Amino acid sequence: MTDSLPGSPSGPAGGPGRRLRVLAAMSGGVDSAVAAARAVDAGHEVTGVHLALSANPQSFRTGARGCCTVEDSRDARRAADVIGIPFYVWDLAERFRQDVVEDFIAEYREGRTPNPCLRCNEKIKFAALLDKALALGFDAVCTGHYATVVRTPEGHRELHRSADLGKDQSYVLGVLDERQLAHAMFPLGDTRATKEEIRAEAERRGLAVARKPDSHDICFIADGDTQGFLAGHLGSAEGDILDEEGRKVGTHSGAHGFTIGQRRGLRIGHPAPDGKPRYVLDISPVANTVTVGPAEALDVVALTAIRPRWCGAAPTGPGRYTAQLRAHGGETPVTAEPEGDTLRVAFAEPVRGVAPGQAIVLYDGTRVVGSATIAATERAGAPVG
Repeated sequence: MTDSLPGSPSGPAGGPGRRLRVLAAMSGGVDSAVAAARAVDAGHEVTGVHLALSANPQSFRTGARGCCTVEDSRDARRAADVIGIPFYVWDLAERFRQDVVEDFIAEYREGRTPNPCLRCNEKIKFAALLDKALALGFDAVCTGHYATVVRTPEGHRELHRSADLGKDQSYVLGVLDERQLAHAMFPLGDTRATKEEIRAEAERRGLAVARKPDSHDICFIADGDTQGFLAGHLGSAEGDILDEEGRKVGTHSGAHGFTIGQRRGLRIGHPAPDGKPRYVLDISPVANTVTVGPAEALDVVALTAIRPRWCGAAPTGPGRYTAQLRAHGGETPVTAEPEGDTLRVAFAEPVRGVAPGQAIVLYDGTRVVGSATIAATERAGAPVG
C-alpha cells in the first residue's frame, strides 16, 4: 500500500478511511495545485499555504517560475480559490535565507557544489513547514513531488520512486526521515500520467496554472546567472588555472565560479598536448587555484560522505545498493557502509562528474535507503576534494 494517494488505507498518520487535516504546500505551479485538488477529492480537510521565501520577492525572477515570486503567490491563491480551500501565505524568508541561500554561498566558498533544492526540502518544506503544521494540528503536509510513501506490514514508512521514473523526484527527498515520511503526502506519486495529462487535468479543474511552464533554475538567483550571483557575494579574485603537473595554463576571476567536471568557460590560453578537451578536476579555495586535466582523470572509484540521513532504520554493515548522484542522473551499482557519522561508498565501475557538496542517494530497488553529502572522492587510489 502507498501513502502517495490521499485517502489510501495507509494514509499519513491515520488508519483506513480517516479524514485528515492536510496542509497543501502550493508553490504557484501546476503540480502542487493538482496535488491539493486530489487531496480534496479524497475527502480530506485541506488548507493551502504558499511559502514566502524572499524578504523582497520582487527581486526574484518574474514570469512563470512556479516557486518564489509575487506572481507565484498570486497564482497559488487563485488555484486555492478555484479548489475551494482556505489559503494562507507563511513568511519563511529568514529561515530560507539562513538555511538555503547562505548555505549555498558557504558551500561554494569552500569549493563544494551544493544542491539548494534538496536543502530546501530538508530544512524548509519538511522541517520548518512540517513542524509548524503539526504544531497547528495538521496531520500531513501535501506537496506536488513525484514520489511515493509505502507503509510496510510492520507499520514503518518507506520512501520509494514514483510510478513514472521519468518524473521521479525521490532524489531531492532522500533527506526525509521516517517521522517526516509518516506525515508526508505525495498525491502525484502513483500517477503514470504524462505532464500534458497533468496539465489537462488542471484545465478540467479550471486551474489557470494549467499551462504555466515548469521551474528549473535556482529560484533565488534572479537572472539565472549563478556565477554572477556568487561573484556578487564572494567577490572576484584572480587565480591560476593549473594542469595536473601544477603548470599554469590560464587564469580565472574566482575559484567559486567552477564545478568539478566543468568543461566550458575555462579560458585556457593554449590547448592540451594531446589536443583533447580539459575539465575541472579540483578546486582549491585557499590557494584560489583550479586544476584541469583530461576526462579520464575525473573517474571516481570511491567516496566518503558525511551527515547521512536515513529514510528509516540505518543500515548495519556493508550492503549493495544503487546510487544516484544528481537530481536527473541515472543509477550506478555501489557497495556502501556506514561508519559512524560518515558513509563509505565504492563504485562497481568508475563514475565521472562527482563533486564534494553533492548528495549521494542510495536505493534498494525503488526504495530510498538514505542520503549523505559527498565530502571527498578517490581517483586512482588518491583522495581528492
